[in-house]
Order: sequence, then C-alpha cells, then structure tokens
Amino acid sequence: MIRGHGSEAVILPGRGTVQAGGERVEVRSASKSYGSVLALDNVSLDVAPHEFVSLLGPSGSGKTTLLGILGGFIQPSAGSIHFGGRDVTFVPPHKRDIGIVFQSYALFPHMTVGENVAFALRARRLPKSSWADKVKHALAMVGLAGYEERGIAQLSGGQRQRVALARTIIFDPRLILMDEPLSALDKQLREAMQIELRQLHRRLGATIIYVTHDQREALTMSDRVAVLKDGKLVQIDRPDRLYDHPANAFVASFIGEATLLPVTRVDGASVSLDGAILRTGRPVPATGDLVLAVQTEKLLIDLDRQDPTRNHFSGRVADIVFQGESLRVFLTLDGGASLSLRQPSHYEATRRIPPIGERVNVSLHPEDTIVVPRTES
Repeated sequence: MIRGHGSEAVILPGRGTVQAGGERVEVRSASKSYGSVLALDNVSLDVAPHEFVSLLGPSGSGKTTLLGILGGFIQPSAGSIHFGGRDVTFVPPHKRDIGIVFQSYALFPHMTVGENVAFALRARRLPKSSWADKVKHALAMVGLAGYEERGIAQLSGGQRQRVALARTIIFDPRLILMDEPLSALDKQLREAMQIELRQLHRRLGATIIYVTHDQREALTMSDRVAVLKDGKLVQIDRPDRLYDHPANAFVASFIGEATLLPVTRVDGASVSLDGAILRTGRPVPATGDLVLAVQTEKLLIDLDRQDPTRNHFSGRVADIVFQGESLRVFLTLDGGASLSLRQPSHYEATRRIPPIGERVNVSLHPEDTIVVPRTES
C-alpha cells in the first residue's frame, strides 16, 4: 500500500486512487471475558489507514465482540485500542468520532430520508446552514440523489441500506465500522451492494472494518480478511493469499469449498494419500497431523491421464448436483475417501462428466495441492 499525507491521494491495490483521511487502528492484545467464557482471546490487529478489513468467522468466533470493542460499546477485559496513535480504550462511543452502520439500519421511520441523513450532523451540532449541501452530496455518493423528501416506508431494503450509509459518511469519518449491513438483503441485491461498497470505499478513502460471516462477501470487498475462531485471530491476509495459502485446516475449509483428506508427509515437496504420491508446489509442513485441502474448482476431469506434471486421482461418480452456473460432482475415490469437484454447466464441460456410478479420473496441479496442519499451531 502507498499512503499519502495530508490531503494527498493514496493508491490501494486493485482500487486505484482514493482520498486521504483514513485512520490507523491498532488492537493490542485485546481479550474479553464474560464470567468463565472467553469471547475474545488476546487478539492483536493493525489496520493501516484507508484499508478495508473484514472480520470473518462463524457464530461465536469473536468478530462482533471485537467490533463492539472498537466502537466503544464493549470494554475489553485486557488490552488496549488505539486510533491514529491515540489510546481510546475507555473513550465512550459518542466521543470516538467514528461512523457505524448497523445490521438493522436503525433509521427513524417518522423522518424523511434527508432528515435521517442530517441526523448525524444534528447530533454533532454542526452548523445548520451546511446541512442541505452535505445531505445532497452524501445521497449522491450512495446513488440516491433527489431522495431527500422520500419517506422511509417508500424505500426498498437496498435503498434503506444506502440511506444508512449516507448518514454514516456525511460527516467524513476517518473510520467506519460495519456490522453485517447486507445480511438482510436478497442474494442478487447483496452482491450488487458489495460492488457498490467497494466503489464507495475507493471514493471515500476512509478506513473500514467490516463484520461478516459470508466468505464470498469478505473476499469480494476486502483489502485484507481477518479470520477468527473461538475468540482467536487465526489468520489475516489478502483475499487471494488467504484462499491459496491457508494457515490450517479450519481456514482452508471455511474459505471456499475444500475437502480435507488426511495425508502423510513423504518429504518437503510431496505427501502420500492412500499410497499414492502427490507432489506439492509449496513446502510441506515438517511436523503434526497433515491434511490435503482440495478446493472444488481446482480439480479437473482428466479423460486420458497423459499429463505427468499433474497429480491424479481415480474413483467413481457418486452424485451430480445441478446448481445453475455450475455442477457439483461428488466422487468416491478408490481408497474410499469422498471428494467433490465443481464444473461449469455449459455443454463442453458437462459432456466430460461420466454418469453416476461410472469411473472417472481427475487431476490436480501441484501448485493447487495445498497441504496444511490439521489444527492451529
């Protein structure tokens, strides 16, 4: 990341030029206990100015607790929180000068769109003479120009979400926290809003920390993704690195569609699966129980098994499931393990799939042969 200073522009990987003004966020050894339950366990996190970082994990992983600590709604049992180098651990939410977008939108139904958006300015006692222009600009930023006089009841779910975003960005916060703001939307609208949020982040240049349990959502929008499990930070990295270089079996299975198969280490560049030697394009961990994480889209149906540079598997087709743009094919390997692969549903791809019960050969490139520890180190 190339960072600007003052009012200069900055460049984010894959995002182009954005405005300066983002806040650095540091979480230092934060923990939170509720009696005997440890909801957050010694988490440290450094978010650079202008970054979009998603907190990703299953229910109970600690991501919402961490967001609550960042917002000042939850006090950590240990550790500290710093914004721009300032210790804000015990600063109340209304004095942190951050923007927050909730899952429920939290709009006032008796107010117009413009009044809802202007509420953030009223709460901060900013000059009323500037409200109209700021409201107009904020609504234009989220694609709702001219909606000032609309009632909340007249809006769709996606439009209400945009109003909540406009209310958050109207006072130019350096840090925005988002708590699963798209979870109530239908799939098509949710995916469209993900792209809009990416674009909005590019224009704003604010630092955004976003909570989600949706893996695809996190990969789509984020500069980096922090994966949490049982209150611990398991791995944080760029989406592509997280997907292709998971730290352990949990990350490999949680990100994407990976089948985990126990393997035995042969040497630093190969493992054994049911007696077959598989070559890897990356170092094999030296110790511990190991698993092969086979991602569904990286397996190819191999009709002739002529390519000696690839790893090969044989088995029978157990089931074929149509899922619109793709087919998921379930296999039973000769050694008894179950595996699945995903194929596009167009004719040229589907005609390569044998019928259920027939034998099939599949292959996997060594660079896509991912071997990870079964558990966290």
